[in-house]
Order: sequence, then structure tokens, then C-alpha cells
Amino acid sequence: MRHLKAGRKLGRNATHRLALMRNLTCALVEHERIVTTVEKAKELRRFVEKLITLSKKGTLHSRRLVLARLGPASKVPFLDEKGNPTDDSVLRKLFKEIGPRFATRPGGYTRIIKRHERRLGDAGRTAFIELLKEGETKVRARTPAPAPRVTETPPPAPPAETPPTPPLAPAPEASAPPAPQQEQTPPENPPSA
Repeated sequence: MRHLKAGRKLGRNATHRLALMRNLTCALVEHERIVTTVEKAKELRRFVEKLITLSKKGTLHSRRLVLARLGPASKVPFLDEKGNPTDDSVLRKLFKEIGPRFATRPGGYTRIIKRHERRLGDAGRTAFIELLKEGETKVRARTPAPAPRVTETPPPAPPAETPPTPPLAPAPEASAPPAPQQEQTPPENPPSA
């Protein structure tokens, strides 16, 4: 039984998985949209959304928790187009830009969009994972069908009371006794062999 075994192993041991999640998180925070496999994107969503929830608090304790989960990769500065380091890092961007962006949103900070293109080499399924924009909401693929309307029908009115009609003189055909009905018997079952 696989009870209480949540999460994907992704063909890696625990330390390799943690390093993978840290690197993917740094890339997602820096670029806000990355391409990866569907399975990695679904695991990354679990990891990143917990960090964004911590960064919404903005306290020193939450900053230290994010730093512990991201490790030394959180302090690495971003590079500009020329390759020069900037004064921005993953930790700073999480707490200065991304946390305030989702301050009023109760979870669901990322979106996974599956791509039709497969990865070269092993034909793995790929997907985009991206952070939502300011004030953007997730749209549903289909709107649910409206509930059927229930209209109350009034109860049927009781039949109107009519006075009984007096019996008329019997008709000559009515005096004849009714013809006996023939009894119908069900067909007998054929003998089973």
C-alpha cells in the first residue's frame, strides 16, 4: 500500500529532488514563466506556493523559513542581459514583488499550461508553469451548467361534487346477461432438455 506517500520521486533521491526544486523555483521567480515537464511542474507548484504564502506574511521569521527552504540559491543575484549581476535576488523579489502581488489571494498563485510539443530525446510531456499577474484570476475551461429550475406546481384541485343522476329505465340490451369472458391461460413452457 502507498498510504501517506505523497509527492513524486522524479527518478531522483531526496537531496537531488530538493536541489531540483530549488533551481526550478529560482528560475520561476526570476522569469515568472518556465518550460519543464508536466510532472516537474506539478511538483514545483506545491513547493513554490508554500514559499509565496510565507512571503505574503513578510515577517522576519517567514523570511528565515524561506531562506532555509531555498538554501544558498536564494541569495544568488540575478544577471542582466549583459551577464552582469544586479542587486535583485530570489529572496528579495519574493518579498518585495511577488508577496505583495498576491496579498489578498488565498492560494493558487501559479498556472500550468500543457504544451502539445514533446521533449526531444525521450518525448516527455512538457508544460509551462507561470505566476499569475496582478489581479488575474484563473479561468475555468468550461462554465458549469446552470442548475435546473424547479417550479412548484399547484396541487390538483379536488373534483367538483356533482349530484348523482337518477337511474333511467334499463335498455333492452342491458337486460340480457353479459357474455361470459373466456379465461386466458398462459402458454405452457416447453420442456427443458
